Amino acid sequence: MRDLLNLPERSAKPRSHGVTHVIDRGLSIAEIEGMIEVAGEYVDIVKLGWGTALATGNLQAKLDAYRSYGVPVVLGGTLTELAISRGRFDELIAWVHDLGLEHFEISDGTIDLEHERKLELIAALAEEFTVLSEVGSKDDTGAITPPWKVIAEGREAGTAGIFRPSGEVREGLIGEIVHEIAPDQIMFDAPRKDQQVWFVRRFGPEVNLSNVPVGEVLALETLRLGLRSDTLGIGGR
Repeated sequence: MRDLLNLPERSAKPRSHGVTHVIDRGLSIAEIEGMIEVAGEYVDIVKLGWGTALATGNLQAKLDAYRSYGVPVVLGGTLTELAISRGRFDELIAWVHDLGLEHFEISDGTIDLEHERKLELIAALAEEFTVLSEVGSKDDTGAITPPWKVIAEGREAGTAGIFRPSGEVREGLIGEIVHEIAPDQIMFDAPRKDQQVWFVRRFGPEVNLSNVPVGEVLALETLRLGLRSDTLGIGGR
């Protein structure tokens, strides 16, 4: 049926294009299993939002569940910022190793982190982890080669960074960022449907999107495939 409808081609897992990065705000094991049952094929990486990894009562069970489904996990960048600000960055790295995680996010949306220092940390982390680094403006984009993906920050509410407080995409800023960084190197935060629609229309079905809510994974995939009126027929073969 997919061929009959000339649906867009989608990369197979493990993907480097068309990545769907999902935010886990505190899922139970049953909820993880439900997400995987319905949309596991489309979940490429999961972020344990903010510092929830330190507060959740099921961390090890949760990591074991994601690992059993072949889904990589990364801790939220806020936890990295907290560790840096308190001089415990090395301890955080050791803990991430102990947890068996292979991805690491570094951001500076809350703390003041000198740009050159951020680049040094990215380069060092890239020797041990697959690194994701958040940027919030064109000024943040220089010399960021080591990360696997750069996250164009919009926060989990979609009302900051690359978005206006109303949630509207700051199209000029996006244009400046993609002028400096190839779009396939970027994961665009897009927690809201209207934002997801904008990015799929602008960059096509293989755009990388992040901070996608658990309940929106399947709906996002239908947007990518042009199976909703908002993107009907996009990228058809």
